[in-house]
Amino acid sequence: MKMLAQKTMWLGMVLVLIVLTIFGVAMMGSVLGSKPKELPVALVILDKPAELSTGGTFAVGEMIREKLVSNPVMPFVWHVVDSEEKAREGLDKREYYGAMVIPADLSSGLLSLTTHSPIHPNVKIISNDGMNTQASLVVKQAMGQEMNIINGELLQQLLGQIGQQTEQIPVEAAKALMTPVNVQEEVVHPPGVNNASGNAPGLLIQLMWIGSLVTGVVLFLASQKAVAAGSRRWTVSSLQAIGGLATVGIASGFTVWMASSWYGMELANVGDTWLFLWLAGSAFFLLQSSLLNWIGFPAIPLLVLLMFFSMPLLNVASEFLSQTTRSWIYSWTPLRFAAGGLREVMYFGGLDAVGSNAFILWGVAGGFLVLLLASGFKAGRATDATPTSVSGD
Repeated sequence: MKMLAQKTMWLGMVLVLIVLTIFGVAMMGSVLGSKPKELPVALVILDKPAELSTGGTFAVGEMIREKLVSNPVMPFVWHVVDSEEKAREGLDKREYYGAMVIPADLSSGLLSLTTHSPIHPNVKIISNDGMNTQASLVVKQAMGQEMNIINGELLQQLLGQIGQQTEQIPVEAAKALMTPVNVQEEVVHPPGVNNASGNAPGLLIQLMWIGSLVTGVVLFLASQKAVAAGSRRWTVSSLQAIGGLATVGIASGFTVWMASSWYGMELANVGDTWLFLWLAGSAFFLLQSSLLNWIGFPAIPLLVLLMFFSMPLLNVASEFLSQTTRSWIYSWTPLRFAAGGLREVMYFGGLDAVGSNAFILWGVAGGFLVLLLASGFKAGRATDATPTSVSGD
């Protein structure tokens, strides 16, 4: 019973609950219950209305556009563009998670199904897997389901058209009417083999964060010993930065080699992947080392928490997250910019495809390099001054 009277035990229980709460929010709170909303997709309507034998026009493309755009259930923001080339350009620029292309002969092709020489029109669904596999899967599934519904409605309309002309349906036409519109699926910027279903960029960035943190802690301890041995602090800080950047460069190269050689990860741009990982790791190392130099080991729990809060977000499209998560974590965490930039390098054409993510990482690296070097001068004034002895007579 004396055990129950110990304050340490009750404080320990409270501490466990606090730790579980913090890490539960970090690892589950930001992603559990997330659902897609306002995913940007492109819609290309090339269809030209066809003339009916009974008078009037048959405009299927416009009907499909109205159904898709006005459907509140679909979690999309439709961007209507006037050509397939512009839609593909938007996919290449990471503006759309997918696209639907309605061909120019859709209406006329559907009317041909009522004749002895049916021509099946094809609607194209393009998914941008490299941008985000989870979001592109939603695009494919939602568009595919909607086209199934539209096929059923078109079948009823076509049967009505045939009924006005004849009571008999040719065998070929009957077969074609089972699925009036063919749906062709296409994937652009697909992840390579053994890329964790497109999640490889997030995994590699997590490895670089951990590797950079270990590098930062080791060099921080070494710098403390060097200062204690009499080295100037500003010199030690400079060597700390140089040594860390070199170590991170080696570590990023080893990470790329390990991923491809040990685990068979297919990398279209090995050299570009290594260089970007080096940039990301350098930004991480300089951030981590600056905090260690300024506030010491209390920085480690902060850095660990930052990693755990960021990890679940690295492979999730921002449109899946709540507004709170996007504003308070996703909008500023450096791991997100690193993972986004690495995704551009790996799946969209190498370093030439990198956008603002790289500039943000360069800014992080430059800013914290200044802080790291400045920590040497501040610490020197605080602790390196020669003590003055005061003696009485």
